[in-house]
Amino acid sequence: MPVPFLCGDAERVSRMKAIEIAQRLAQLNETESALQAYKLALQGETDSTTKMEAAAYILQFGRDDDYKISYTMFHDLYNQGIFKENILEIMDEAFYAPNVKMMKAHYKKNCALLEKYPYIFRKDFLKFEDLPIKFYPYDDTSYTPYYPVQERFGAYIDFKDTVIKHYFFKDLENPILATDIYSQYELEYLRDNVRRSEDVAKENHIYLHYTSWAEFCAYLPCLNMKPLLEEKKIVFLFEDEINQYPIDFKERFNIDYSKFTLQPVRVQEVNKMIWHTQLSSHNGGDFFNEVFDFHPNLLTMPSIMMDNIENQIGIVRDTLTKIPTLQKAFEVFGANKGWSHQIIEELYHMKGRTDKDILVAMFLSDTRACAGLDASSRIAPTLFFQPHFSNIVYELGVDSANRAVLNAKHSEKIHNSPIFQKFKYIKTFTPMRRFTTSHGATVRFMYNRAVWSNEHDETAKSIVSDAISERVLNRSFMIDPADRLYHDSILVRFEDGKLNPKATFTALAEFVDLPFADSFSYCSEFGKINPTYNYAIGFDTSSVFKTYDEYVNNDEKKYIEFLLRDAYEYYGYDFQAYNGELVSEDTMQKWVGNFTTVDKYIRETWEAVFGAVKLTDAAGDVEEIVEKAAQKIMVEDVLNRFYLNRLENGKKLLGGLEFINEEGQLLRMMPKLELDPALLEQTLYH
Repeated sequence: MPVPFLCGDAERVSRMKAIEIAQRLAQLNETESALQAYKLALQGETDSTTKMEAAAYILQFGRDDDYKISYTMFHDLYNQGIFKENILEIMDEAFYAPNVKMMKAHYKKNCALLEKYPYIFRKDFLKFEDLPIKFYPYDDTSYTPYYPVQERFGAYIDFKDTVIKHYFFKDLENPILATDIYSQYELEYLRDNVRRSEDVAKENHIYLHYTSWAEFCAYLPCLNMKPLLEEKKIVFLFEDEINQYPIDFKERFNIDYSKFTLQPVRVQEVNKMIWHTQLSSHNGGDFFNEVFDFHPNLLTMPSIMMDNIENQIGIVRDTLTKIPTLQKAFEVFGANKGWSHQIIEELYHMKGRTDKDILVAMFLSDTRACAGLDASSRIAPTLFFQPHFSNIVYELGVDSANRAVLNAKHSEKIHNSPIFQKFKYIKTFTPMRRFTTSHGATVRFMYNRAVWSNEHDETAKSIVSDAISERVLNRSFMIDPADRLYHDSILVRFEDGKLNPKATFTALAEFVDLPFADSFSYCSEFGKINPTYNYAIGFDTSSVFKTYDEYVNNDEKKYIEFLLRDAYEYYGYDFQAYNGELVSEDTMQKWVGNFTTVDKYIRETWEAVFGAVKLTDAAGDVEEIVEKAAQKIMVEDVLNRFYLNRLENGKKLLGGLEFINEEGQLLRMMPKLELDPALLEQTLYH
């Protein structure tokens, strides 16, 4: 029997509601087709009865993760007060009952562990049946809390969500105090980043204060206490017990931490990275490196070429593998690299040694990287890392639905890097500068480098590439929310950092979870204030207002602004050239045909490169006339290819700026760092 929903009978489909099609397909036992129809029926549907019927069918006959559609619909309908009794019965039967035995066992295990723990002073755990919150599993790590007294479901909770949401390390004068933390990821983050009291020779426990004992008990079925208790770093305080903070361990437990010896940071204590991403060329990356330099809780280096750092790690890895004894390791790394015996010994004996461990060891052993480090700090240092690429080039493709797909080799390199894979905690921030400004600065840099290399180094000719195409296709600010490396990320405008440094770096310190230090108030490199090799030293604002008109003309600006118009709006930049007009293919062709400024620099530098080519005739003699003619043809061929590529890309993006990853998932804008208006020194830049 033909199925109208599948056969594309448009006239019949237009006369029937999707729910009617779904019901008919269900009657015909066309389960797969009925599922698709019920899913379609939920799109834009307002009738609650239809939603309930569709959710029930999808739950019963759905595949893989289809149950999540039903789960979400039941959750929303219940909180709207619709079909409450029926929905709670379904949710209990489908999601709670199959998991309650496991959660009860988990609760019992956590209670048993806590009963034996010395730094929890309340042991009257509630019976499982009396817990004030019921958790309904959504997937392997996510739950939905249900509050029986209030008769409502709460928001989804992913206990292992890899985001640090709290500002734990704002003040390191006193032991860390955090309130009502129920994220497994954040609890482990505290455990892994706060150093042991024995190692810092002072009371340094993590104080976790919970404002409700009953609520704390209710969360225990979903948490794993075992890894949190092993090192006895945590003190639990409940309700009024907050008055005990901080505890005098010498008086109460007869433990005097001041008698311990301050220990150097171990390689495996460093578990957190701040990844300073390279959005594109000349985006103010050096400026941010210089502000973060010399922070007392950071291991910092200027930008490092990714290939170079991988090569260095490879050399250390291979050397360690070949060294037969620890004594030999002392000789090799102590003499050649100046590493301490403590780091060499830890790395040499480390089981499962990774590239991440080697990188940390390299930073810990470099006096420049440790220049500002506070060895007695309460927290382990964070590794500040900006892997650099000589150029970032994205390629643009389209999928079957004509949606834009972007990919870049440098992005794949980062994602495949064992360095990034092994850091458990990654805070990602990306500097952005007005696109036309950074483009102009890039062309200037490329041209000046080419002129110098062509005059001074015959073996290394340099050129100006198609920087304008590279600019408009570089959408590193668009991220896949599920991408672990960007899951906890923020975008920071270069102009804000220059014009409003106090507000910017106060907010950025909170995001990366570091105390705001004096080092945030000046620029330095390895502690030396205001390196003189930059164009705009320190917080000099002149680079904010440069337009580089000699390196980018008006039509080039229009092209850039139009093809990045969504980013201009989202990140708060006004247009300088594009006036918001409707753009047709003719408009695009007119703009691209007038890229005379960038093409001038391309032509000049490519002519210099091709000028090194010597063509000969049949007799082997150099043909100067033929040579010059051929070189001109070669240059014009390059420019023509660039022209066609710009035009093609522009036409592809005329229809819209919707981008997807290679799996077809929509990309979204990286969140922008928001500044406290009270800290603004100047009006926000637009």
